[in-house]
This record gives sequence, C-alpha cells and structure tokens, in this order.
Amino acid sequence: MAAFPEISRIPFEGPESKNPLAFRHYNADEKVAGRSMRDHLRFSVVYWHTFRGTGSDPFGPGTALRPWEALPDSVENAKNRARVAFEFIDKLGAPFYAFHDRDVAPEGKSLSETNKNLDAVVAVLKEEQERTGIKLLWGTANLFSNPRYMHGAATSPNSEAFAYAAAQVKKALEVTHELDGAGYTFWGGREGYQNLWNTNMQRELDHLARFLHMAVDYGREIFEPVDLFYAHIGGMDAFARGTKIAAAMRRDGVLSNFVKKRYGSYDAGIGQK
Repeated sequence: MAAFPEISRIPFEGPESKNPLAFRHYNADEKVAGRSMRDHLRFSVVYWHTFRGTGSDPFGPGTALRPWEALPDSVENAKNRARVAFEFIDKLGAPFYAFHDRDVAPEGKSLSETNKNLDAVVAVLKEEQERTGIKLLWGTANLFSNPRYMHGAATSPNSEAFAYAAAQVKKALEVTHELDGAGYTFWGGREGYQNLWNTNMQRELDHLARFLHMAVDYGREIFEPVDLFYAHIGGMDAFARGTKIAAAMRRDGVLSNFVKKRYGSYDAGIGQK
C-alpha cells in the first residue's frame, strides 16, 4: 500500500512554477557544460535523516510524523520501511540512496541474529533497486549508537568492541557489495579521545590503521577484479577533465585579466610613478 498516494513523480516545471511539488531548476535531462544534470548532481537520499530521524533535540522527543512505523521496531517493520523509502526516492527522482546497517535493519540479541535481520531487509532493498533502477551510492556500518562504542570502535581501549566492530564492518561490506554499491564509507562518529591523560594515542592510531587495513584487505577479497579498472579509469578521467578545464581557463583569459585589473592602479598615475 502506498505511503504517499497523493504524490506522483515530481515533475520539472521551470522557474515560473508556483507548484511546491515541482522542480523549478533541476531538470535531470538538461545538459549543462556538455553533461546532464543527472550526471553532474548525483543526488542521494540518506536513509538515516529521511526515514529514521525523528526530529528530536535536547529539549524533547521527536515530532516527525512517520505513519508507516510500528513499535517496537522489527524486521517486518524494517521491510515495510524499505518499500516506503523506495516509493519516496522513486517519486522524487533521485538516482541514489545511502544507509548505515542499523538504519535499515534492527540489531538483534547476538551478532548472528543481527546479520540475519540485515539479510532479510537487504533482500527487499535488492528487489526495490531492481524495480526502480535506483542505485546504492554507498553503505556503511553504524559504529557509534550502541553503548559498546562509547569510547570508539577501531580506537576503543576494549578489544572486544574492536572485534565486534570489525565483524560489523565485514557484514556491511558484504551487503554493500551484494547491492552493487558504488562505494563504501567509514563513519567513525565516536573515534578519538576524551582526555589525553588516560589515552595511549599511538596505540589507538595503530589500532585504527590495522582496522582500516583489515577492511581494505577483505574488500579486495569480495569485490570484482574489474573494479580496479573502474577505479583507475574514473581517476584518470577526472584528471583529464581537470586538465581540459584548466586549459580552457587559461585560454579565456578571465583569471589573467582579473589579476591584471586587481593591480591596475600600479599601471598608471601615482602607482606607476
């Protein structure tokens, strides 16, 4: 059942439109500098603010209306939320979405139960991606909400917290790969320290480095070898495009004229004297 039945796909109506449910400037197919706006502006709807944020603040609980939510949170509720999310993203016309593992699926009583919950919701996300053509820009692991991460995850002084975080990132990498995500993000909201008097900074930095190396090594094991080509082609193209832009900037003379005008007062009158 639709969560937004009164809303159709958001159209582009132009600058003169007074319709609050229409784009006035974003036309996905419009070419700007040789590329479509869709390619220039890779808009991604973030799952946590849009579908998990409640609008709470230090002065009170959340006030955002989420009529599709059920209490307590459950896997079935998470599956329904995923379908609502894709209805919204599809009608908005955004090409991407992004999520933390705990945004899309509730944590269980154990790591295995937590992973099972995530797998169940990922199956729905995969179905919705195939149905709509919307893609995952990146996935990540929430290594900050659970109290076990009060002192950080990779930088935690507790080795069990480090190990749990590593297992959580391992799973998040796997589901990001399964959903053909364009990338993976490390979101270290609680990494760091509160007081240097009780912190071995060098040890924490070593732990963080080891954590990242472990994640990269595992990522290489599960990602397709052809991804090496994609990454390098993208990087080389970016430098090539930058070179062309720099050459064009030199040709049009705007910058050189700007500099000349900036010091123009020294080319005549008292400045020249």
